[in-house]
Amino acid sequence: MQAYRLTGAGLDALTRVEVATPAPGPGEVLVRMRAMSLNSRDLSILAGHYPNKPDLQPLSDGAGLVEAVGAGVTDVGVGDAVTSCFYADWQSGPATAANHRLSLGCERDGVLAHYAVLPATAVLPMPAHLSFAEAATLPCAALTAWSALFTEGKLLPGEQVLIIGTGGVALFALQFARLIGARAIMLSGDDARLERARSLGADHGINYRTTPDWATAVQAATDGAGVDLVVELGGGGTLAQSLKCVRVGGRISLIGAIGGLEASVFVPDFLFRHIHLTGITVGHRDDFRAMNAAIARHGLRPLIHARYDFDAAPAAYADMMRGGHFGKLVIETP
Repeated sequence: MQAYRLTGAGLDALTRVEVATPAPGPGEVLVRMRAMSLNSRDLSILAGHYPNKPDLQPLSDGAGLVEAVGAGVTDVGVGDAVTSCFYADWQSGPATAANHRLSLGCERDGVLAHYAVLPATAVLPMPAHLSFAEAATLPCAALTAWSALFTEGKLLPGEQVLIIGTGGVALFALQFARLIGARAIMLSGDDARLERARSLGADHGINYRTTPDWATAVQAATDGAGVDLVVELGGGGTLAQSLKCVRVGGRISLIGAIGGLEASVFVPDFLFRHIHLTGITVGHRDDFRAMNAAIARHGLRPLIHARYDFDAAPAAYADMMRGGHFGKLVIETP
């Protein structure tokens, strides 16, 4: 079979190889991968910023058909259409040092191959109305957005959420917020992307380039009340202003740090305004199952910007580096 291995740092280290098709061991399944999607994390792994295993088979997110099962596997069977799970060991409940220590496509081999052997705990049935390409976008970006909004963010119908950016997680957050009737405000540096977000149901869009004091604009858009929740992807570049956008007793789900790894914030704003700040690293399998049920019930479809043949996987990485995409980049097998 064909697979990709990451033998070092940089795009030149992403190497296509011919290897024997693996067989599942006890508690494992063999999945014939049909589609895989990229996340911003995969670029950081490619650049050598993560402590990934040597000779890594990259990518956490994929969908395909179960080809074989190992001894003791009873909850999935041959022919089942499944998606991968980001954390094989995090089945439910709070995050611990043990259950989210190993992730696909980093500390353990991922799914960028014709076939992948995965723990049976790292697959779930995919929503039946989705294509393999659509289902392949769910394991990281979608579940991160779900966790940020609902598991940790406790977002309720009628509440207001500020979503930083218009990338993969942000767009899923917008789609999920609209599912429950929450009001969504989007922040971006591109008016065209904000207009596309409005077409998806965003109630308000703010361009941080033309409105550098965007916290004041958020307060104006909420009649001075502030938002109930911020889905914070900017990190050091946006956290201080995000804090000014939240109502007293509000919440911030901190997901990313694309704007910087360090932030200077006014501590009394946290103390005296009772702000809850929670770090998010994707989510657990039970939440994935609940998210899939909601996606199926509402017929939600993920946004795909571009599709690539398996042999063009390096081009998908290169396009991800260039940015400008609106929706997910998906690699498909023959």
